[in-house]
Amino acid sequence: MSQNLQQLLAIMAKLRDPETGCDWDKQQSFKTIVPHTLEEAHEVADAIEKEDFVGLKDELGDLLFQVIFYAQLGKEAGLFDFDAIMAGLNEKLVRRHPHVFEQQVSLSEAELDAQWQAIKQAERESDNKSRQFGDDIVSSLPALTRAKKIQKRAASLGFDWPSYHGALEKVEEEVQEVNEALAEDPYSEHSAEELGDLLFATVNVIRHTKRDPEQLLRQASNKFTNRFVQVESVLAEKNIRLNEASLEQMDAAWEHIKQQSKV
Repeated sequence: MSQNLQQLLAIMAKLRDPETGCDWDKQQSFKTIVPHTLEEAHEVADAIEKEDFVGLKDELGDLLFQVIFYAQLGKEAGLFDFDAIMAGLNEKLVRRHPHVFEQQVSLSEAELDAQWQAIKQAERESDNKSRQFGDDIVSSLPALTRAKKIQKRAASLGFDWPSYHGALEKVEEEVQEVNEALAEDPYSEHSAEELGDLLFATVNVIRHTKRDPEQLLRQASNKFTNRFVQVESVLAEKNIRLNEASLEQMDAAWEHIKQQSKV
């Protein structure tokens, strides 16, 4: 174990010391730390999206601290410690990569995916729990990520289109159903259900193009935000405040910026 890691574990133990530790750290539990873990994971993703690699180093440290915290809580409860976490991870990585550690062969992307699904299925069958489809896909995942995982699981069982074309046709079908539902009553539960189906179908197209829906939506949101900041600047040059601008003025500025980005 490296000196830095030993020091980090010692710092964590000191923070949780019942007598001399930090009052905030001493009060925490597995459940209370979860929101902080999710926040740190999002901050890591944000640094990567921005290509802020200096910041990324710090954010990764913050995320690692979350693991260290859980390890300390586990040690105090007699459940596990950091060494046990590492041992379990090492065993899992070797088990899930037989082509590297046993066969030492190169596999195509399709072969890797098939192998991965087979290994995961074997793990699910060996845990001696009676499961229905999707039981082990965490319900608290971001909705787009969970949708992708559900679709990928169904695809591993043979329930899938051979290419994105079928998935895209399904989106077109769902758009028509959304149109019909909204025309009937845009605020009905039926409309809400059809809109959800459209989102789910769109995720399936994204999955077929081997993209991540969460990442694409983050990028689209960032693109919109950046462009709207430019809209605000264009209007400010004309002494027009954003909250006082008409829709026509904002739209004209938007189109102007959009055309400039194509040059």
